[in-house]
Amino acid sequence: MCAQKVTKPLLKHCVGLIAVLGWGSQAAAQLPDAVSEKDFLTEMPIVLSVSRLPQRLDETPGAVTILDRDMIRLSGARDVADLLRLVPGFQTSTSFETTAPLASYHGGFDSYSNRIQVLIDGRSVYSPYFIGSIGPGLQTVALADIERVEVLRGSNSAAYGARAMLGVINIVTRHTVDTLGVQAGLAGGENGVRDSQARIGWGMEDASYRLTVDRRADDGLTGANGHNQVSRVNFRADLRANARDEIQLRAGGLEIEAGKGKSGNADNPLRESFFGSAYAQLDWRRSLGEDEDVALSLSHTEETYRDAFPFSLIPLGVDGSIDIDSSGRSRNDSASLQHTFRQGSTLRVVWGGEFRREQVTSRPLYNTDAAFVTDFTRLFGNAEWRFAPDLILNAGAMAEKSSVNGDSFAPRLMLNWHVAEGQTLRAGVSNAYRPPSTFEKSSNVRFSWNGRLLAVRVLASGNVQPESVLVRELGYIGDFPRLGLNLDVRAFHEQISGFIRQKNDNPAFPKDYGNSEDIPIRGLEYQLKWRPWQGAQLIFNQAYVDIQSYIPGLAVDSASALAAPKLASSITYFQKLPGGLDLSLSHQDSGTVTLQGAGKDGQMAMTRTDLRLGLPLRFGANRGELALVVQNLGAPYADFSPNFQFQRRAFVTLRVEN
Repeated sequence: MCAQKVTKPLLKHCVGLIAVLGWGSQAAAQLPDAVSEKDFLTEMPIVLSVSRLPQRLDETPGAVTILDRDMIRLSGARDVADLLRLVPGFQTSTSFETTAPLASYHGGFDSYSNRIQVLIDGRSVYSPYFIGSIGPGLQTVALADIERVEVLRGSNSAAYGARAMLGVINIVTRHTVDTLGVQAGLAGGENGVRDSQARIGWGMEDASYRLTVDRRADDGLTGANGHNQVSRVNFRADLRANARDEIQLRAGGLEIEAGKGKSGNADNPLRESFFGSAYAQLDWRRSLGEDEDVALSLSHTEETYRDAFPFSLIPLGVDGSIDIDSSGRSRNDSASLQHTFRQGSTLRVVWGGEFRREQVTSRPLYNTDAAFVTDFTRLFGNAEWRFAPDLILNAGAMAEKSSVNGDSFAPRLMLNWHVAEGQTLRAGVSNAYRPPSTFEKSSNVRFSWNGRLLAVRVLASGNVQPESVLVRELGYIGDFPRLGLNLDVRAFHEQISGFIRQKNDNPAFPKDYGNSEDIPIRGLEYQLKWRPWQGAQLIFNQAYVDIQSYIPGLAVDSASALAAPKLASSITYFQKLPGGLDLSLSHQDSGTVTLQGAGKDGQMAMTRTDLRLGLPLRFGANRGELALVVQNLGAPYADFSPNFQFQRRAFVTLRVEN
């Protein structure tokens, strides 16, 4: 595997890993149980979120990476965004300059990741206030409460609408029955890492509850005013009213306090910012038979943002100052109803509808106190037809009506062929879209002093249409239990049309938003999992991504051309050692890319190596773990901006539970 064509830093680290593997194999040989084929035989995972139907991983209409609870723990990650580095084709940033860490798939085109849908137990958590950014949503729940993360690598507007243009991240939290009792965790170390978390679960099988309170904080990136603190509280209740009805209640709140700005920069000075959100969610499911049910979901989410600083008017010849402000609030309400049933032995169907209302209010951004309201009305359906023993056709679509952007239709067709036992080929095509956000459609940012208009920074004309993507893909899933191998391959061509871009670089005129170029994204990505011996797992990811941006009448835009690295690789090794010790070692190597918070000159490559060593603890009926985590063993690398550096972070974590 390490002999493949990879960059030199990764090759060097592969050699080091081979030495570790050799040592790990000797340690594993000391374990009392011999390795047999049954150690490698596992059932194909069930995926819940791709088509809204529970499906085997090799029968879903798309490529899916599953990050389970063990992988989350062993990764040493402190939030979901950092965890997504383990997914092929993803780019992540730990910067809080845009309120929260970012994650993007196949291109970080700007400072906000707004072409991916993020779901937490089915509730959409992208931010209407931040142009559809998924950053704050990724911070909603503590890692300790997550059962698994399902990442669909590719378009899924057919199931989840406008924001699922380039992928879906579905975060599934743990059932309350699995978290009864008390659990607590602490972490502390370099770079001011100071995390704490406490959870209590109570009840019985038919009525169980969980309350989790946690905080994560550190001093941020070197060179940035990025000290940050994320505080959360989350409640969940699982109730079984009778043999047919299940009810789930969820509620919680999130606060992000972070430093922003640069020293000596009048337009972006050092300051503090605040983001807060709160949500409530009700899910009801009724079984109508062995293969039929109906589900209702209601949710409400509110966001509040505060970021303001004084700006001196002396350079403009005026003795005074004004407040540069981007504060405001948003809310969204959603109601969905879906019906799932089986027709005979070969056909399963899910269909339903959703109504979603988004409201954004901000005088600084829109020059009015009125709320901007967008209503989405959606009708969706997906059919899984097993028309031959080894052939499965997934056909789905969503029709969506936006009160601001009009009608759209997103279809998907995918064929899965089980060529042989454990060998599946997949081919399909889909169409997705992203309507302009409220800010891209209606922003009006202006500065006034004593009734005098000083400048208009952004003035959206509203002359912008939804952007779309046509996706063609081929896939392969191979499972080789005797070798302990699993391979997942995706080849893709994603044609973005009418890309929405901020226009006008002339500071004398206000900026606007409009549809500009068409962007083809081509490439190949794969994930290889290998269990070479008992207690060991090796995961190798690689993504080749080629992005070309064509603006009519202009040359290739190099910033867009480097929105994703042409080659990005990662290798992760997990080993169970004698005495129950857990060893994790991972290395990531990314080619040159334009940093999300930088201009065309901010093009950097990065490498990062992490180490984790965990020691299980047991005292009486209680258990826990003490772990040492070292993030970025090598040299500092640029994150978000060329001036922001991710230094080494070594910290210790302690977890106890009963």
